[in-house]
Amino acid sequence: DTILYENYWDNYTDSTWVASFSMAKSFTAALIGIAIAEGKIKSVDEPITNYIPEMKDTAFHHVTIHHLLQMTSGIKFTERYYNPFSDAAKFYYGTNIRRFIKNMKVIYPPGTHWEYKSGNPQLLGLIIERATGKTVSEYLEEKIWKPMGAEWNASWSTDRKNNGIERTFCCLNATALDFAKFGRLYLNDGNWNGNQLVPAQWVADCTTPDTTNGGVKFYKYQWWLNQGITGSYGCDGLLGQRIFVYPEKKIVIVRLGKGDRNQNYFKLFGEIVRQL
Repeated sequence: DTILYENYWDNYTDSTWVASFSMAKSFTAALIGIAIAEGKIKSVDEPITNYIPEMKDTAFHHVTIHHLLQMTSGIKFTERYYNPFSDAAKFYYGTNIRRFIKNMKVIYPPGTHWEYKSGNPQLLGLIIERATGKTVSEYLEEKIWKPMGAEWNASWSTDRKNNGIERTFCCLNATALDFAKFGRLYLNDGNWNGNQLVPAQWVADCTTPDTTNGGVKFYKYQWWLNQGITGSYGCDGLLGQRIFVYPEKKIVIVRLGKGDRNQNYFKLFGEIVRQL
């Protein structure tokens, strides 16, 4: 493996933590796959109320882990980052996500509407916590971060200091090199130098478009597919945070920063790999 190009600006260095924003969703999905492989979660077809029985809306009995992964749960959730009254803002700034989750509602029949809503991966985070008996951070450290030999420590923001829950829809803080390592892990089908960290079938499930009737072909299990060039997949975070993987040429590209500068980075990455 070779780093073809690496550069930093604006006082960023190889040891600078950068907030992942929504790239964290893909890490959350990886932990779900690992928990299933370990038997801590039975399958993606389990109702989420097996793990979160306190949901007041009885419609959640029909919402499965698959629905959360695929953003087809039908939950009511306003995804407006710059509206201080939106649900996304309440998750980002609030100090009791568990209480908020308990009162969430379902407004569409599960599996019928694809809508990008950060409430879905946040529910996945709570499922990971309940299924494994560990915090999401602990599980990430044990199953991925240490085994893949991360260059630096990382942190995952929580809603409160004591007994908090990780904001699994966002807010994993790490370095560019370690985000790149996660991309390499998926590039190699979940295998890190002979050690299978994420099940290969799970990686395939996450990166293969849903071709069923009514399926979404550009998004699968918290990953964006075929963005910029056919055959690619990637993580997408606010302010231009990106992990881009192109298996055909065994390329991983990471871009982090303070803003996206109105740039379509996946399209740019597609143009770059065409020239390699």
